[in-house]
Amino acid sequence: MPIIIFIIILGTLILVHEFGHFIMAKRSGIRVDEFGIGFPPRLFRLFKKGETEYTVNLIPFGGFVKIFGENPTEEACAEGPERHRSFVYKSKFTQAAVIGAGVFMNVVTGWILLSAVFFAGFPAPVDLYPERTLENVGVTVTEVLAKSPAAQAGFKEGDVLKSVSAEGIASSPVTTVEMVQEYIALHGVDEISIAVVRNKTSLSFTVVPEEGIVSGKRAIGIAMDNIGLLRFPIHEALWQGARLTAQYIGQIALGLGSLIYQAIAGTADYSQVTGPVGIVGIVGDVAALGFLYVVRFAAIISINLAVLNLLPFPALDGGRLFFLLIEAIRRKPLPSRFVVMANTVGFVLLIILMVAITWKDIAAL
Repeated sequence: MPIIIFIIILGTLILVHEFGHFIMAKRSGIRVDEFGIGFPPRLFRLFKKGETEYTVNLIPFGGFVKIFGENPTEEACAEGPERHRSFVYKSKFTQAAVIGAGVFMNVVTGWILLSAVFFAGFPAPVDLYPERTLENVGVTVTEVLAKSPAAQAGFKEGDVLKSVSAEGIASSPVTTVEMVQEYIALHGVDEISIAVVRNKTSLSFTVVPEEGIVSGKRAIGIAMDNIGLLRFPIHEALWQGARLTAQYIGQIALGLGSLIYQAIAGTADYSQVTGPVGIVGIVGDVAALGFLYVVRFAAIISINLAVLNLLPFPALDGGRLFFLLIEAIRRKPLPSRFVVMANTVGFVLLIILMVAITWKDIAAL
């Protein structure tokens, strides 16, 4: 199931990216020969409108757009009635707009998805937005330490604590994090029963606190916080989504820049780099938390795709924009053979990098 969710998310985001190129090319008067769902070989043509064929292809992973003159050919560069509709003969500004439209669409998609999460409501600590009143506030498990009494008993992140009781003592309703901590400290050598609610299901766990988990006292191995449902009206949700999108862009760009710098310096820690196999594992964990977490994860992936695509590396949109900048400075186009060769080499290097990261993920499993 996680791999299916991952394919749907990534495939949809790639299709959205290609749609950005498509719609901007259309609006710029450039001829678009094909918009394909999935990758070739072609299965069938849905329909044809104008000069554009809309097709469904065998490999159900994203899509592509075939823009006339995007990859310079004799036909695209030759004199003829369609010359003015060729990508290569449009202004540098128009070409940059078409190339950058895919990145723009991924950023907008991330913003819309994050805004939807803010509007629908999501679990948040009460002190995250102290000026707002959260709904259904409760003491919630935010972390379960591995091999701790809580982990062995079956506690999971997201469990809402309802009551605690020790052997021979009536249960006490859970009111605050401090109340639970004090109760465990007071009955540290006893079996403690803790009632929780998990996805609207009532459960009960019995644990015996242990020493060594928290310095100076006995504990069961959970972190807790006062969590409630945080919602925003649509106009505020859009603003919060934009703010968080900008924050993610900055964080991703900073992390990526730091990784590239460390790679050049030979000090990079590649254990923190995750490929498709590793992401599938993350998707499984996210999906277990609920649909809104999947939506937020898709938003982060979309923003990641936008930032990655802006890298000035051949075969990426950033590399194509870099070539355009060079052409604008030179005031003449780069040799078509050089552009094709650079993009081919860049694509091969990206595939090699992806295979290496995937191998690392498999080895880690």
